[in-house]
Amino acid sequence: MLQDKIKQFTAEIKGFTPASVVDVENFRLKFLVAKGIVKALFEEFKTVSAEEKRTLGKILNEFKQLAEQTYSHAQEQFADTEKKTQREEGDLTLPGEGFQLGSRHPLSLVRKEIVEIFKKLGFIVTEGPEIEDDWHNFSALNFPPEHPARDMQDTFFVEKKDGNDIALRTHTSSVQVRLMEMGKPPFRAIMPGRVYRNEAISARAHCFFHQVEGLYVDENVSFADLKQTLFHFVQELYGKDTKVRFRPSYFPFTEPSAEMDISCTICKGAGCQLCKQSGWVEILGCGMVDPNVLENCGIDSKIYSGFAFGMGIERITNLKYEIRDLRLFSENDVRFLSQFETELV
Repeated sequence: MLQDKIKQFTAEIKGFTPASVVDVENFRLKFLVAKGIVKALFEEFKTVSAEEKRTLGKILNEFKQLAEQTYSHAQEQFADTEKKTQREEGDLTLPGEGFQLGSRHPLSLVRKEIVEIFKKLGFIVTEGPEIEDDWHNFSALNFPPEHPARDMQDTFFVEKKDGNDIALRTHTSSVQVRLMEMGKPPFRAIMPGRVYRNEAISARAHCFFHQVEGLYVDENVSFADLKQTLFHFVQELYGKDTKVRFRPSYFPFTEPSAEMDISCTICKGAGCQLCKQSGWVEILGCGMVDPNVLENCGIDSKIYSGFAFGMGIERITNLKYEIRDLRLFSENDVRFLSQFETELV
């Protein structure tokens, strides 16, 4: 009878204790394939009377589920055993798999080096917000209302709040204003950070870049102090053979003002595309802090004087690593960045 066969095979399945993967596969071939016992019992079920079907249908379905669950559990058991065996059979004396180290971005490397040089001269590091109001970004720094830097062509304006223009800072000089407003001289600090200007992106310019600005305010600070500080900085960063020259210039927040050039580190003064065949490259602007700026920040310009300077980190990095395209710094090209793996310090 069909019911007796089901009981017989049920007992066999419940007593099934596989010893290997082969036993599990033999179980599948015996019970679960198209010509296996489960399929044969369902074929035989079709021939029983309607009254027997009501009783045997449930029993037969339970038998099928038991066979499938037994096979599934046996599969899992030997799959775990096989993985464990593979792990145990591994050669623990072999070296571990290596992994690729990243590298610091060249701008980060140069920024760190600049900061370390000025720290040795007693400068602290201070930072400020990248979104600034008109006072800290322009007015306190002696920018007249009609100055071109205030135009939409040069500045990314965000909104107008309480009649005050809010914009992405165009220089880290805004941090100098905040520093001078907060305390009393002397101040000796550098301000590294990212700045934004509405410029066309090219090999020589970008809409965002990085600056390091410096400020020293105290009694009896002179232009000679400024020149010696920057000369020492250049000698430390580029080497003792680097030549320096100062050219008169104009900035709203310094008077007198100057731009500082160094001998081109790429062509060694012979003339190339970077230095426009002149042998010299301008790396920063500087000057004595304008008395109006000191007064705007609540500092008595009759007692205190100071100097300020600002440089683009991208320009410094171009010269140090002989990089000719500014866009490489922001493209995240691994082929470019991987060249600085040895600089991971």
